[in-house]
Amino acid sequence: LFTSHTANFQKFNHPFMKWFKQQGYEVHYASMGEEWVLHCDKHHTICFSRSPFSIDNIKAYKPLKKIIDTEDYEIIHTHTPMGSVVTRLAARKARKNGTKVIYTAHGFHFYKGAPPQNWAIYYPIEKLLSRYTDVLITINTEDYDLAKKSMKARQIVKINGVGVDLKKFKPIVNSSKKIELRKQYGYSPDDLILICVAELNGNKNQEFLIKCIKDLSSKHPNIKLLLCGEGGFREKYLQLINEYKLENNIQLLGYRKDIAKLMQLSDIGVSASLREGLPLNVLEELATGLPVLASSNRGHKDIVSSIELGYLYTTNNKKEFFDIFYKMINSNYTELNQIRNKATHKYSIAKAISSLQPIYFSNKLNETEDVYSSGQTLKPTLNLQDQAAFFSNLQNSQGSIRRIRRIVKEQNIDGGAYSDDQSQTTK
Repeated sequence: LFTSHTANFQKFNHPFMKWFKQQGYEVHYASMGEEWVLHCDKHHTICFSRSPFSIDNIKAYKPLKKIIDTEDYEIIHTHTPMGSVVTRLAARKARKNGTKVIYTAHGFHFYKGAPPQNWAIYYPIEKLLSRYTDVLITINTEDYDLAKKSMKARQIVKINGVGVDLKKFKPIVNSSKKIELRKQYGYSPDDLILICVAELNGNKNQEFLIKCIKDLSSKHPNIKLLLCGEGGFREKYLQLINEYKLENNIQLLGYRKDIAKLMQLSDIGVSASLREGLPLNVLEELATGLPVLASSNRGHKDIVSSIELGYLYTTNNKKEFFDIFYKMINSNYTELNQIRNKATHKYSIAKAISSLQPIYFSNKLNETEDVYSSGQTLKPTLNLQDQAAFFSNLQNSQGSIRRIRRIVKEQNIDGGAYSDDQSQTTK
């Protein structure tokens, strides 16, 4: 069973679901069900919510628990924060009966420099539920180090992301083919094309890129920014583009199935994200041979490790962005596409599958102490009524850090590491 709060997340699980099918496994998926899920035998619609304050996550518990208890899964692999909260709570009985519960953290919401409320809300929940996790998978160095220090999962590992399709994302070696591809899409050989593939939301921070293009367009009227993806900020960004009169410079392309070709016809991959785990879009840009100009965060730092691959700028710092931009366009950055592609080989889908196989099937966990059979009592625990009260109280906190801290303290959730890290982030 694979779970995520949104069915859209299936795109990251496709290679692994397909692999399980090829091995003869029956594969199920549980999500909100807002779109069709491929490579699965059965799709369960569960009323997950992305928000930790939503009562829908409480409502999702019982039907998911019934499915898990009835289907008797061998492996449950859960993704996304709130989908994984509900899944791990619902799978507690199944774990006692031998089901392995695996959780991939695609970038903790608490990190160096994160808002204090992220530490107050997400850290204690993740630490609590790590006790109900057989394997906690992290995908960047900062998360792995924090998990090893603070989380209670029976096994904590780090892998190189969900895998890049290197057969699909590869450089165009012949410049004439790139010109022809641009012609097919209506772009000129002289256009300077930047591409950003991400959901349109506050964390991905495309507003910063729009404002940068506003300043650059006066000197570079041929500059183009391709924003690929859907999201709740689409109308906001469309209004900004119209306000700045950038209709000829910025395109909101929506959800696309031809991302590889759009990257191949582009010159630079850009990102302004505030938070990343290990961004697949940046890896795909590098695999296509593009240099990357990205904000400095934990996920980007793990990937952009040398100037041959690209540069990082301080988040929301226009001056640094412009300085690096001009350095890139005045250099021979287009000549290093094969070096960038080679750097992504360790992130390939094949490598991702091979790294997960021993995690799925290793008997190592059976050799460790089983806290259930040893008679230990797991504290703190939250029963269903406690969960409802906890999330309801958080919702009524109205974002007040003082109220959130009091709620967490009353629930007796160990916040020792939160206190240390949070004090650093607020300096």
